[in-house]
Amino acid sequence: MAEKINIKFPDGSTKSFPKGVSGLDILKTLNHKIQKEATGILVNGEVRSLPESITSDAEIRFLTFDDEEGRDVFWHSSAHLMAHAIQRVFPETKFGIGPPIDDGFYYDIELEHAISPEDFEKIESEMGKIVDEDYPIVRKEWNKKEAVEYFNKRREDLKLDLLQELEDGVSTYSQGDFTDLCRGPHLPSTGKIGKNFKLLNVAGAYWRGDEKNKMLQRLYATSYPKRKLLEEHIHRLEEAKKRDHRKLGRQLDLFSIQENVGNGLILWHPKGARVRRIMEEFTIREHYKHGYELIYTPHVAKLDLWKTSGHTGFYRENMFSPMEVEEVDYQLKPMNCPFHITIYKNGIRSYRDLPIRLFELGTVYRFERSGVLHGLMRVRGFTQDDAHIFLYAR
Repeated sequence: MAEKINIKFPDGSTKSFPKGVSGLDILKTLNHKIQKEATGILVNGEVRSLPESITSDAEIRFLTFDDEEGRDVFWHSSAHLMAHAIQRVFPETKFGIGPPIDDGFYYDIELEHAISPEDFEKIESEMGKIVDEDYPIVRKEWNKKEAVEYFNKRREDLKLDLLQELEDGVSTYSQGDFTDLCRGPHLPSTGKIGKNFKLLNVAGAYWRGDEKNKMLQRLYATSYPKRKLLEEHIHRLEEAKKRDHRKLGRQLDLFSIQENVGNGLILWHPKGARVRRIMEEFTIREHYKHGYELIYTPHVAKLDLWKTSGHTGFYRENMFSPMEVEEVDYQLKPMNCPFHITIYKNGIRSYRDLPIRLFELGTVYRFERSGVLHGLMRVRGFTQDDAHIFLYAR
């Protein structure tokens, strides 16, 4: 007689199944709605693909697109679908990574041909064919040596680079003639993704976010289990474009970013400066109301301060290069914390003085890479509403 395991469901009920039962097998015993909507399964808190076996007693919950983890499974599988289609349209493509993101997914690729919106229709058409072909999405375990040999034969340099950092025991997921280095989990088959997808845009992205590495093409896309959800998302994007702060900044003459000043450095025009000042006065009033004291600190300090704080050890790559003044190195501040701590240390403190609340509208400077700069959202110089509380904890 086959060995049995106990599966506990979210409603507290428990059923016995043969050892090695899969999420798909369990689904067959449940109602049609969850069978149709399930994207993955949570087994004792771990997200897994539905076809994976369960070999011991477990508490489970089926995931759908309404769950964050369920959306990640759906979008991760969609990223593989898009990469598979790109491989068919442009066989010379080399693949980087293709993760789910907040509202869809992307895939980084290396390809001599510059992908443009004119190529999107061809890629989407091929994605639809792969959905119709309904390939099983199959997981395979490899030791590291086998995986290196496999991707070396395919001349997948980016995958080989990723493998260098992985320990022995890696996995791939395959669908038809497409195989990707991946931890998963994924949907059971390409047909489960459906055809409610859309390629959105393409941008440049340095491999691993390092400007010293090669520039890749990053294709952004999204997908949904229902056409209505996709249409609603596209509508939101169109409305957001109309309200893009970069566009409004120019139209309303609020701010500008100019080449002769430098990328990521904001010039506030009179109208924008007035809006900013109103916001600053509001936040100052609120901080005073809650017991904070306003302070001001310099834009630069001796480099030694940043060594003491640990910034040069842990944050060096995001700091501007030091400047020499009278044979002493100074550093543009990337954060305000060391200054606030220095003010606190400027005298003997009693626990009766605590808590001490210090607040600053402090302008900081960070070396953001040119590839991630984005209007007012990612910049190289910005003013923080920054506060620190010094307190006594028993």
